[in-house]
Amino acid sequence: MSRPIVGVIGNSDLLNGQYPAFTGGKMNAEAVSDVAGCMPLLIPAHPNFVSPEELMGVCDGFLFTGGRPNVHPEEYGEPETEAHGAFDRCRDAVTLPLIRACVEAGLPFLGICRGFQEINVAMGGTLYPEIRDLPGRMNHRMPPDGTIEEKFALRHPVRLSEGGVFHRLFGTDEVMTNTLHGQGIKTPGARIVIDGYAPDGTPEAIYVKDAPGFTLSVQWHPEWNACQDPVSRPLFAAFGEAVHAYAAARAGVSRPLSKAV
Repeated sequence: MSRPIVGVIGNSDLLNGQYPAFTGGKMNAEAVSDVAGCMPLLIPAHPNFVSPEELMGVCDGFLFTGGRPNVHPEEYGEPETEAHGAFDRCRDAVTLPLIRACVEAGLPFLGICRGFQEINVAMGGTLYPEIRDLPGRMNHRMPPDGTIEEKFALRHPVRLSEGGVFHRLFGTDEVMTNTLHGQGIKTPGARIVIDGYAPDGTPEAIYVKDAPGFTLSVQWHPEWNACQDPVSRPLFAAFGEAVHAYAAARAGVSRPLSKAV
């Protein structure tokens, strides 16, 4: 039996500084394949090439990945400033309506970093352009120097809601995570439940309340060392279970859907 398909949202890039390309991190594909047990399929996030309807007809789940460009502030009713950084309006045009459609259809997705922020914006929330500029907040950005291992090293704890979805998933109310982001949630969108916070109060773990499918999203990067990390592995495993259950239900196989989270 073929594996369910997880659409991995790609980013616009320039190879060698001049060749236009859609790219996706190898770590994302490894986590989807090796931990979630699904087939990763890189999605060119551009509305000229794909639509939410077409994607949902092909994919059994989606991984909304991280990426350097940010969601454009016009998507949440604020003016563009220099602090907002670079943008990818084409990715916005694909992911935001896709997220809303997946929530209503019960099609499972996992959000990471920019993907976490996209899910909040798609549900009507807003973002701070630069967390480190806020009083009392730490610098959540990736260290500018060092090896890739040093950049993705665990840097701060995330406190999870007692008895919440993430607490039940991880079996503990506090986990250690890496941190490689500049923006963060300002106001949560409708139905967005913040289920985990960094020590400085920055939201780090969310889900969509009363959604019929898997909607967990995190501000950190669990794709790093996903096979061995005690936090990343159960997150991707739970996502994979939800994707397998959705694919089986869609195919008419006698297998119950996973409990929606």
